[in-house]
Amino acid sequence: MALRFLARKFLQGASPRQLQAISSRSFSSKRMIDVGQPTPATHPELLNEGEITPGITAEEYISRRNRLLDLLPDKGLAIIAAAPVKMMTDVVPYTFRQDADYSYITGCQQPGGIAVLGRECGLCMFMPEATPHDVLWQGHVAGVDVALEIFKADSAYPMSRLPKILSEMIRQSSRLFHNANTAVSAYTNLEAYQLAASNGKVNNLSACTHELRWTKSSAELKLMRESASIACQALLQTMMHSKVCPHEAMLSAKFEYECRMRGAQRMAFNPVVGGGNNGSVIHYSRNDQKIADGNLVLMDVGCELHGYVSDLTRTWPPCGSFSPSQQELYDLLLQTNKECIKLCKPGTTIQEIHKYSVEMLCKGFKEIGLLKDDQSILHSYHQLNPTSIGHYLGMDVHDCSTVNYDRPLKPGVVITIEPGVYIPYNLDCPEWYQGIGIRIEDEVLITDAGYEVLTGSMPKEVKHIAALLNDCNIAAQVGGWNGVRDVSI
Repeated sequence: MALRFLARKFLQGASPRQLQAISSRSFSSKRMIDVGQPTPATHPELLNEGEITPGITAEEYISRRNRLLDLLPDKGLAIIAAAPVKMMTDVVPYTFRQDADYSYITGCQQPGGIAVLGRECGLCMFMPEATPHDVLWQGHVAGVDVALEIFKADSAYPMSRLPKILSEMIRQSSRLFHNANTAVSAYTNLEAYQLAASNGKVNNLSACTHELRWTKSSAELKLMRESASIACQALLQTMMHSKVCPHEAMLSAKFEYECRMRGAQRMAFNPVVGGGNNGSVIHYSRNDQKIADGNLVLMDVGCELHGYVSDLTRTWPPCGSFSPSQQELYDLLLQTNKECIKLCKPGTTIQEIHKYSVEMLCKGFKEIGLLKDDQSILHSYHQLNPTSIGHYLGMDVHDCSTVNYDRPLKPGVVITIEPGVYIPYNLDCPEWYQGIGIRIEDEVLITDAGYEVLTGSMPKEVKHIAALLNDCNIAAQVGGWNGVRDVSI
């Protein structure tokens, strides 16, 4: 009776998704079919009915395909290959990550497939053929039936039939589009493809797919907000951890642990954890040194949630307080970060924001003696910061690389704003600045009314950082840090 009472009380408080999961597990007589990736049937806690991947419905995938077809010429044919498996050793693969374009069009998160899209054929998927040996060692993979039922392909064939069927498709097409960076020999070695290439009929598909991916749907933005929130919570916990464990490797591990415990599948990139002079190395990745007392640590980190990534950077002193020279530089970077975020709105460009940041930082660097007012000031500035103020963000960290930075921003585009300064020890400047690296990076969504800072809950004010590291009351409540997203109207 006690167990029955407890079960009834649990069911009364369960959410609709929890009830759906309980129902599917407890009362269904059907055996769950493993298709090589989560589905609403096998992972009801992740996917709702009608979703191909968490948060993205079949209808949205079909809409993406139709919009891509609108960008292709009459009888144009797009060929999109899945990412290959990359090997660490002869028998040990690296963790697989799907190519963003293939994932964007199909929703398939598995290697070995090739998707073809055209007005005449719709979506045609060529799927790998798993042997019993493959299934025993690597598990089930999606095949032809799954392509039709789960990924909603218009037609599907095993890879063994690709040479004949795709060759005929290519011969009947007017132009071919593919991503040369992810091309595979399964189709590039076809005689029909090579003939099309020699006749100048092969074009870069990325210009089309990046155009579609540049602006995000409401479903995509929901995933990006969640990815940013996970990264912010994880970095907040890592900042607290830094005072007792000031070691680059430990902070890297702490951040990854906190992200994964909150549902992230992987890191968006290898965490940059640069203590002291290592912070002046822009893409530092060794993460193998103890952080000396009094030094800053720069952490550039992000995670991936169901195909969408986050990217943010904070710089702080694990000891709990900035030195005067550290804070002088930090205040300049923080003010630049804030002013550049204010410029984020429809119609402006990353290039315009970058130009403004250079002017602001040059003025500030001259005032504190880092730069001299001479004819080579821009050259000297680029020694201190050779990076852009930001980049596009989405399914990849540097998303939509074919879209120029002089493109007017519009609602639904997500960018980063990340002013920085990187001062090596051998730079001819006041010695108290030597060896300092500082970057403050936020994710910014362009909205109809202006902007929304997706990482606005992550502290960056000096007083907030000091309180976080030194106030035991705030430390006790760190899981519920009262931060909010910054929104402009």
